[in-house]
Amino acid sequence: MPKVILEVKNLNVKLNGEEIIRNLSFKVREGEVLVILGPNGAGKTTLLRTLLGLVPYEGEIIWRTKNISYLPPQELVQRKNLPPISVKEFFEFKKVSLEKIKKIIKAVGLDESILKKRFGTLSTGEFQRMIIAWALVKDPSVLLFDEPTAGIDIGGEETIYTLLHKFWKEKKLTILLVTHDLNVVWEHATNVLCLNKKKLCYGSPLKILTPKNLEKLYGVGIKFYKHKG
Repeated sequence: MPKVILEVKNLNVKLNGEEIIRNLSFKVREGEVLVILGPNGAGKTTLLRTLLGLVPYEGEIIWRTKNISYLPPQELVQRKNLPPISVKEFFEFKKVSLEKIKKIIKAVGLDESILKKRFGTLSTGEFQRMIIAWALVKDPSVLLFDEPTAGIDIGGEETIYTLLHKFWKEKKLTILLVTHDLNVVWEHATNVLCLNKKKLCYGSPLKILTPKNLEKLYGVGIKFYKHKG
């Protein structure tokens, strides 16, 4: 059985006096794709940030790797707030060779000519692929993704998740992924954590994504589509 790469025990997070995460415990094994589901305000982004040590917490977070890459939610990567730098200059922050940068740019389906372009000139799809390349360029063993397809059309969404799935298989990655898209869960998740400030359900999608659990997570009125794959 693959080794446990992340262990979370009795995690509690309070921000500005408000309880964001309550008594949360779970494990992630090497090679898993853990999808974190929950309504807005459930603590999903806070959980990822806490796992990275960016937020104060009580409890235990035990990582058995140091090679972790994080892609924050789209609103934090808005291009209008970034300096007018080129893609190449952006990648240079990672301190890797140009050869390695070109290789990963190609691997995500972009032409290396994009390195000369400035952030503001990229399409949403190009920008998203470029950001995924940026997250992967140092060969992490764990990827944390927060809503990686926010603001992208459906066709683009599918491409991004197909790309992530490809890298997951090729590089034997462990992925923790926040999304609202249940199709992504059926297609890619090995495990699901249902979170609304506390753990509401945890396990394989087939076992735990029942109408009852989804209603408990999101409230009444959720339409349930069983995946036919």
